[in-house]
Order: sequence, then structure tokens, then C-alpha cells
Amino acid sequence: MTKIVGIGGSLRTSSYSMMALKLASERVKALDVDVQVLDLRTMTLPFCDGGKDYSNFPDVSVLREVVTQADGLILATPEYHGSVSGVIKNALDLMGFTELSGKVTGLISVLGGQPNSNALNEMRLIMRWVHAWVIPEQIAIGQAWRAFDEDGQLIDEKLAERFDEFTQSLVTNTQRLNTK
Repeated sequence: MTKIVGIGGSLRTSSYSMMALKLASERVKALDVDVQVLDLRTMTLPFCDGGKDYSNFPDVSVLREVVTQADGLILATPEYHGSVSGVIKNALDLMGFTELSGKVTGLISVLGGQPNSNALNEMRLIMRWVHAWVIPEQIAIGQAWRAFDEDGQLIDEKLAERFDEFTQSLVTNTQRLNTK
């Protein structure tokens, strides 16, 4: 069975990025695909120092193993100062080609201001560098406080349709490009 792993790059308790990741994960699961979400808020990860030995941090091994076993990824990040969060960047830096190469990846960014592609472009560049395959569909949710209702559901029907297209593309392309 195809396996998709979602990674949320926010540490906020009421994170819109995690809400978006949850919605995408639910849609992937509805397509009869195994989904696992890694919530970096619950993991103890060190700052990447460029080394390979993080034996004092067992969650690094968990992160690496779960991602290695995945066929595809969903990366969700808040946009901070026109770029990805340090949290998602650090998690990606703790991995390398072994874990990320060949992974089909879907990208989601969440912003307080107007939607743009800055964080998405940064993640696309990072993932291309480690030889992952990023799908063309991507989601940027601007003015996030207006995008979700009190239950964490999307208010805008067109945005909900984009999530459907995004997840369908992720699953279809992951199944097409799966080399395991």
C-alpha cells in the first residue's frame, strides 16, 4: 500500500499549518492511502549541526526511519519573513538523500498576509536539491485566520477543491513514480 507522511513545520498550539496538514491527510486517507503525520511539536529534535550522530536524540532516528519508509510526503509550513519556518528547515536538514531522494512531495504554506509562493518556492528548492519530486500543485493559504472555521474546516469552497486536486495529484504521482 502507498504510504504518505505529512510533516508539520509549526510549533504553535493552534497552528493553521497543522490544520491544513490535517485536512490534506484526511483527503489522502479518503483515497485509500496510508497516512502518518509527524507533528514536530511532539518530537525532541536538536538543531542540525551538519553531523550524522544524533544518538542522544532518538526522535531523529524516528524521523529518518518514518520518512525513509514513505513513498511520498506532504510538507506544511507557516511562512515567516518570506520563507519557511526554521522548524521545517531543521527537520529537513536532519535528513538527507537517503531519506528524501525520490520522494514525491506536496507543499503547503500558510500565511498571515496575502497568499504568495515564497515558502513554497524555498521548499521546492530544498526538495529538488535532495532529488525529491515535487508535484506542480501546491497550496498557499493567505490570511489564515479567515480560511478556517472554529472546527478547523475550510470556509472557502474553491480552496477546498484545490485541496482535493492537490491530494489527488500527490497520490496519483506517488503511485506512478513509486520505485519500491
